Amino acid sequence: MTFYIAREASKLWRKVCMETTVEVQLLMEKWKLLLAGLLFQYVHGLAARGVHYLHRPGPVLQDLGFMALPELGQDRGYLSESLFTFIFLSFVLWTFHPFVYHNKRFYTVLLWRRVLSFLVTCQILRIVTFYSTQLPGPNYHCREGSKLAQLPPPDTVFEVLLINFPRGILYGCGDLIFSSHMIFTLVFVNTYQKYGSKRFIKFIAWMLVIIQSLLIIAARKHYSVDIVVAWYTVNLVVFFIDKKLPEMPDRTSGSLSLLPLSVKEKDEKPNKLLGGNPGDNNTDWRQRTQINGKHGEEVNVVKPDVTANVT
Repeated sequence: MTFYIAREASKLWRKVCMETTVEVQLLMEKWKLLLAGLLFQYVHGLAARGVHYLHRPGPVLQDLGFMALPELGQDRGYLSESLFTFIFLSFVLWTFHPFVYHNKRFYTVLLWRRVLSFLVTCQILRIVTFYSTQLPGPNYHCREGSKLAQLPPPDTVFEVLLINFPRGILYGCGDLIFSSHMIFTLVFVNTYQKYGSKRFIKFIAWMLVIIQSLLIIAARKHYSVDIVVAWYTVNLVVFFIDKKLPEMPDRTSGSLSLLPLSVKEKDEKPNKLLGGNPGDNNTDWRQRTQINGKHGEEVNVVKPDVTANVT
């Protein structure tokens, strides 16, 4: 039993090392867009912080969702945040599963480039929308009489740039249409819908999105219009951008799904099969590798060729 565990641990370690080698090479070639997407998350937070200075509390607007759903109140408002945190962490962990499991369908770096392109586009639309019109916040800390409803003019520019994270994010007001939580949730679930493999989890994920929508309204963090606009805006953005971007290679089928060969194997004649049997010149060694079910796990990685014509 000890020998078996040690052997399996050794295989897992080799696999993690091999995947890391490939992903690091992809990261070195694609890091600029990834960094730009991550930096824009700060810009989005800065914009949400800035609109708080413009917010003016007022009577809560009439809302069908507020009529239908009882308010959770300050004591139970954490329920929506807890569910969002669960969805967020679950998605992040899933994007790194190719480092551990054999059923590899995508490259983590390429997937996150795609996800960030969806997020940034939706966040740009969101910034334009909530700066166009500031609605009186329905949350308890944004209502009339609350000390947090309005921010005094900043004394220094650093007070604005630091955005008072995370308090400034959790207790922000004015950035309503449309919901940032729904942007992340819908982008993550749409991504899993396309690149995930478990139908049951896809069904559960969409159910969680619906529950998340209802909890946000019940917590009075957003008006119903913020949720409705997020549903059709984010889904349309994902649909159209996904059509414009080059398709990611499917690692379970096709030549780009395989890890690169060693230098020695690359230097061999193209008509030589991976198994070392000379023969049919029309046989593609990459397809033969896939049929054998190896998918390149046991080959020596030098430099991946997978980055050509991929996003």
